[in-house]
Amino acid sequence: MKKRHEQKLIILSLILILCFNMPLLLIFDSATSVGGMPLVYVYFFSLWIFSVLISLLVIKRYYE
Repeated sequence: MKKRHEQKLIILSLILILCFNMPLLLIFDSATSVGGMPLVYVYFFSLWIFSVLISLLVIKRYYE
């Protein structure tokens, strides 16, 4: 894997660290629900699925 693709994954990791940080999680910690699920769960799992898909895209597309 080339250096710039490794850098993309590192940047993704840093963004995820910021997004999973407690102050951002507390913003979504409310009584509001989406489809019967609390908003914080929807935020957490959608961010997790997004990160998996982006990582998969970078690894599959640029694997050498």
